[in-house]
Amino acid sequence: MEPAPASHVVSSYDDPLTDTLDLTMSRIGGAIALGVLALIMFIGFLNSSAALAAPATIGALLLTVGLPAAGAILLARGHYAERARLRSRKEQLRRQGTEAEILRLARDHGGRLAAVEVAIELGTSPEEAREWLDAMALRDQAEVQITEDGVLVYSFYDVRYLGGKESAKDVLDA
Repeated sequence: MEPAPASHVVSSYDDPLTDTLDLTMSRIGGAIALGVLALIMFIGFLNSSAALAAPATIGALLLTVGLPAAGAILLARGHYAERARLRSRKEQLRRQGTEAEILRLARDHGGRLAAVEVAIELGTSPEEAREWLDAMALRDQAEVQITEDGVLVYSFYDVRYLGGKESAKDVLDA
């Protein structure tokens, strides 16, 4: 068996998630370092004999304490914004995966599902399954129907009529 070409070798250096985590950790590390530097410089100013009201002292204080403190704040803000973005992306991927599973189930069940079927197949509660199905219905991916016994059934029109895709025509020819 031949080894994989070098272009196909996956390393942790090519992982965007690892790169993002490294970047966010370096941001928070930089923010802490700048914050500590600003604090040390401020304590130094307080212990110095310089007249704190003098314009030159205020300027020096702004440069040596204000700039590192501002940098620390900006880096920390960037760190937490990146964490929020990653959390949002993770939730989006989870939602897409769950919806793909529901669509697969709909295909396997003739395009119609009850919340209990989804709950059984996905190993979740019927309430959570109903929330997923309701969300898909709100986005017009499913239509809510009711049986004579009062069971809500979610009908996935596109899934039910997948078999007709071979007879599809151009929109202008239809």
